[in-house]
This record gives sequence, C-alpha cells and structure tokens, in this order.
Amino acid sequence: MHAPDESSADPRRWWALAVIAIAQLMIVLDATIVNVALPSAQHDLGISDGNRQWVITAYTLAFGGLLLLGGRIGDLFGRKRTFTVGLIGFALASAIGGFAADPAMLFAARALQGGFGAVLAPSALSLLSNTFSDPRERATAFGIFGAIAGGGAAIGFIAGGLLTEYLDWRWCLFVNVPIAIGAALGAFYLLKRDHIDKGHRVRLDLPGALLGCGGLLAIVYGTSEASGRGWGDWLVLTALGLGLALLAVFVLVERRTRHALLPLHIVADRNRGGAALSVGLAVVGMFGLFLFLTYYLQAVKGYSPLKTGISYLPMTAAIIGSSTGIAARLMTRVPSRALIVPGLLLAAGGMAWLTQMKVDSSYLGMVLPAELLLGAGMGLVFMPSMSLATLGVSPHEVGAASATINSAQQVGGSIGTALLNTIAASVTTSYLATRDAHIALVAKQGQVHGFAVATGVAMGILIAAAVIAFLMVDHRPAPGEAEGESADATAQALA
Repeated sequence: MHAPDESSADPRRWWALAVIAIAQLMIVLDATIVNVALPSAQHDLGISDGNRQWVITAYTLAFGGLLLLGGRIGDLFGRKRTFTVGLIGFALASAIGGFAADPAMLFAARALQGGFGAVLAPSALSLLSNTFSDPRERATAFGIFGAIAGGGAAIGFIAGGLLTEYLDWRWCLFVNVPIAIGAALGAFYLLKRDHIDKGHRVRLDLPGALLGCGGLLAIVYGTSEASGRGWGDWLVLTALGLGLALLAVFVLVERRTRHALLPLHIVADRNRGGAALSVGLAVVGMFGLFLFLTYYLQAVKGYSPLKTGISYLPMTAAIIGSSTGIAARLMTRVPSRALIVPGLLLAAGGMAWLTQMKVDSSYLGMVLPAELLLGAGMGLVFMPSMSLATLGVSPHEVGAASATINSAQQVGGSIGTALLNTIAASVTTSYLATRDAHIALVAKQGQVHGFAVATGVAMGILIAAAVIAFLMVDHRPAPGEAEGESADATAQALA
C-alpha cells in the first residue's frame, strides 16, 4: 500500500476548484436570482402577464436544450477553452440583459445566457472530474460542488432580494459581469491546458445535435407552457409528443453513429443512469419546494423578497453541512446508494411535513423543519450523484457525461415546476369552486391547500427516486479509498 502521491497532482488544483465553483455558483444563481426581480422588470419594461414567463423560459429552453451539444463541444475543442469562452459569453449576455430597453431585448439576452451556460456547465463538471483523481480529494471537491449545486438556488433568492430592494432589478444581471470576467481570468491562469489539436478532433455529430437538442427543447418548452395552458392543451401535447419522437429518433441515430453526440453506453451504465435519474427526480421536488414556499411566504405570510430569501438560509446551510460534512467523508467508505437513498427519503420526509401546512402555520414550526430535512437529504444526493456521473468515463467523453447529469437537472427542474404548479393551480380552483373566493381568508386557504396537495405529489416523486436509486446504483468504493491511496486504488476507483 502506498501513501498518496502528491508530486503528480496539480499544486494549483484547489485554486482551480475555487474558479470552477464560482462559475457553477453563477449558473445556479441565475436560475433563481431573476425570479425575485421579475415583478420589477415586468413593470419597468411593460411586459404583459402572458409574456413575463419568457424571462425565465428563454433561459431554461436554451440551457436545457443545448447542454448535450455544449458538452460535446468541450470534448472536441478542450474544456478549458470552452469554459473560458462560456464565461465571457455569459458576461456579455448578462450585460445586454442589464441594459435591456424592451422585452424582446431582455428575452434575447436570457436565451443567450442559457446558450453560453450550456457550454459552461458541462465544462465545469468535466474540469472538476479531470482535476481531482485522488479518491479522498475527489470526494471533498465534489462535496463542495454538490453543495453549490444544491444550495446556490436559495442563495439566488437572497441575492435577488438584496439587489432588487436596495439597487435595481438590472443589477441581478449586471452582477454576473465581474464574477464571470474574474472567473475567466482565473481559468486562464489556473486551469490545465487540454487543447485538442485539429488532427485529433473527431467530427461533430450534427444530426445527433439537431435531434437531441431539438427533442430537449420541445420537451422543456411543452412543460413550460403547461403551467399556463394546462397539460391537455394542444400546443403542450404537440410539443411533448414532438420532443419524445425526436429523442426516440435520436437514440436510433446515436446507435449507428461512430462519433455520437451522446455515446449510449454512458447512460446505459447503471450507476451513471441511476445517478442522472436520482438527480433529475430530486430536482423535481426541490424546485417544487422553492415554487410553493416562495408564494406561501410572500403571498400568504406577507414576507418581503429579502425576508423570503433569508428564510431559505437554514436549508442552504443544511445542504452544505450534509454534502461536505457527511457525504464527502463517507463517499470513500460506503456504497453510493447508502448515501443517495437515505438522502432522498430524508427529502421526502421534508415534503411530508409540508403537506400539513396551513394559513396560520408558523415558520419555526412548519417551514424550518421541512427545510432542514430537505437540505440534509439533498446534500446526500447531489454530491455522490455528480461524482458517479463522470466516474470511469474516458477523457474524451467526460463532457458528454457531464452534460447528461446537467440535462437531468435542468429538464427535471422544468418538468417539476410545470407539473407541480399545474397540480396546485387545479386543486386550488376546485377548492374555491364551492366556496366564496372573495373572502381573503378562504382564498388563502384554497391556495395553501393546492400547495399541500402538490407537495404530496413531490413527496411521492422523491420516494420513487429512492426506489430507483436503490435498484440501479451499486457502486462501491475501491479498497484503500478511505485511506487515500493513489495509484492502484485510484485506478480501481476510476475503472
């Protein structure tokens, strides 16, 4: 048995982790920071109620639909290059959005942000996977990364509340500019060069790109429209049907393509497939919680945007503590499903607690316990799942594997928001149909009843995710990982 060999490790790897973590935090923050600023932006630019969703959906569509292509571009041209280009492009798109003079300019900027985010996110995870090969260091690095992925959204609510309340909604976009430029400079100096020369590049799978990205775009669009139109609307059904058809053809094409956009053996592996499903379904529940708690705290309890953001801090702390304090320490000692399955069940317990919410429920008695349970559970899920997503993947396919787990997150969040919002709205409508909705208390009771029923559905989804993870994920740490042995132990762990 050997002691860890530090000589071959990049001495700047922890600084590199800081750069990668900052970029990931910016991506995750952007998914929620704009939510808090949306009412102000809508009023300032004269955006109609029917079109205001596009401030969120334009970003989601571009990000979720282009992730597979973004991951493959990183594999072809080098992750450091695509990571840096993604950061600079994200800064440019954010500046355009901040200076938006009309709704169309803001929507276009948000779509551009999503496009560059789709290049940036897979490269970030790929660089992290390639930078840390020692099992113990890898566990720590992915613990930090998982905590950011899980807790960044809540931080976005706080940042959005602060910037909107004390500055202007435009600063929710401008704030990305110095962060992205600083991270790009750090990437240039700190990240290892992995440029692939022209003679060794493989051809880009354009048919796969069109089919895969088109299918994801159609599904994300359909689920986004479902929250306003309903799941039975012809446009929603057409978009979902087209998306599924395109993805079915995508699978057939990828099976016959030499240089596939998504090599099917990546998702066919039970651990990587199980991790992607676990994260996708977990995000369904998590986004549902953000959606309902935000409306519950602001519309029912009368919280300000800033106070609402601060109320998410305990959950953020629970995610970070669980991910870095528990999951990172145990990942090299116990089977991955021994972390993922209990994590999903803990999160389901948090949802079960919230099904009992009432109009007069207190924050300390109802919301706080649920946040702590959900946060602790998500911390156990995200870190090992993201590590499994790229574990054992050949270097030229790490981008595709990274894009797969990111796509699961994004599509899961989009579907979760649309599905649970539609359920809550229909339950509330049914509740108020037989009551006097003009009475303020009755209207709030109907709203909370809808939230509670939809939260129960989210609980069921998390339980289903736990069953899937138990049946699919069977990765066990290699002997010696807990002691941090490199060389042979590392090779076994990554085999």
